[in-house]
Amino acid sequence: MNIFAKSFYEYRKFFKGLKLYLLLAGPGIIVMIADNDAGGITTYAVTGAQYKYHFLWFLVVLGFIAYFVQEMTVRLGAVTKRGHAEAIFQGFGPFWGWFSLLDLILTDWLTLVTEFIGMTAALSIFHVPPVITVLAVSALMGFMVLQGKYWTWEKIVMGFCALNLIYIPAAFMVNPSVPDVLYNSFVPHLPPGGFTNQIFFLLMANIGTTIAPWMVFFQQSAVVDKNVKEKDIVWGKVDTAIGSFFTIMVAAFCIVVTGTVLYGVPIDSAAQAAIQLMSVNKFLGTLLAIGLFNAGLLGAVCISLASSWAFGEVFGWAHSLNANVREAPWFYAFYFFALLTAGTVVLIPGAPLVLITLFVQVIAVTLLPAALVFLILLLNNDELMGKYKNTLLQNIINVGIVVFIIIVSTLYGLTALFPEIFK
Repeated sequence: MNIFAKSFYEYRKFFKGLKLYLLLAGPGIIVMIADNDAGGITTYAVTGAQYKYHFLWFLVVLGFIAYFVQEMTVRLGAVTKRGHAEAIFQGFGPFWGWFSLLDLILTDWLTLVTEFIGMTAALSIFHVPPVITVLAVSALMGFMVLQGKYWTWEKIVMGFCALNLIYIPAAFMVNPSVPDVLYNSFVPHLPPGGFTNQIFFLLMANIGTTIAPWMVFFQQSAVVDKNVKEKDIVWGKVDTAIGSFFTIMVAAFCIVVTGTVLYGVPIDSAAQAAIQLMSVNKFLGTLLAIGLFNAGLLGAVCISLASSWAFGEVFGWAHSLNANVREAPWFYAFYFFALLTAGTVVLIPGAPLVLITLFVQVIAVTLLPAALVFLILLLNNDELMGKYKNTLLQNIINVGIVVFIIIVSTLYGLTALFPEIFK
């Protein structure tokens, strides 16, 4: 009887915890899975086609890095009840506040352009004109934010997150060598030929698409808009860990698909990869194209909101999805301005869209250290964070991440000036 009662108690405790998590889940999963945006899918597709499975281990490392960075935003948002832009202004003054905001706006807008590039390229495979894609996507995203409820918006976006997992069954369809995949996932190494400028560029692009400035701003603002409390921080960390796991799974399986079927085939975009796959297996190519469109849409939804939240925080505008247009006119005006201008760039004849997509990932990683430095300094403020400030171990890990990113960014700059360095 005691055993039965104890089992029933544990059963109720588990489902009570699960129910609580499901209520609080959202920001971590959304920011992490949205990280596999159109630029990310292109980067993974190109990585797989050029280097097969050789950099799967690097993605595993990036998954842990992304978690340690993003869990800081959960604590900071829940404790301060401020978005990241507002926290920087209040903690470091207007100069650094404007610096970080302009840094964010630049990278967000450029990344938003890549999302439209991915979406128009994906639907062009099905003969949908780019102008129709831009208008339809803008209308859909407008509907999502104008319905006036954060919770409703979050549920819709979680549906798109589930669709992002389409690359997992696609990878099983190509029958990859499981031992090769496992070996390359857990044993760090370089592909045959050693370290080159091309490898370095792709590694930078993979860092930029796995850890980006907009993610820091987005998740902290989402935590605030969702009204996550200090007692819920542990669930926010769980949410972020689950999101980190799935984002790396999707990225890895995308590499597995192109690495298995298209290894050695010269491709420079995910759309081109989808077309090549259709010649081998039409259903598989269609899955990749649908996944690319969904990735671009998911990224656009989150990135545009990250900028609008930040601007609202800085200027003191109403900046919540729980507010309607009349209550927060400038918040929504900036949202649609960013959306329409980014979409217009894609319609410019002759624009180097593929080059823009890859270089945006690199730009993101070069501008990332500034956002991380502010984040770490805020998390070490005793008065601000109290018992939720960074521990010694967290500081060692996060400072190590910043130093690593600064080093690779510097090396990339040197390779741009002196291309012969890694030849």
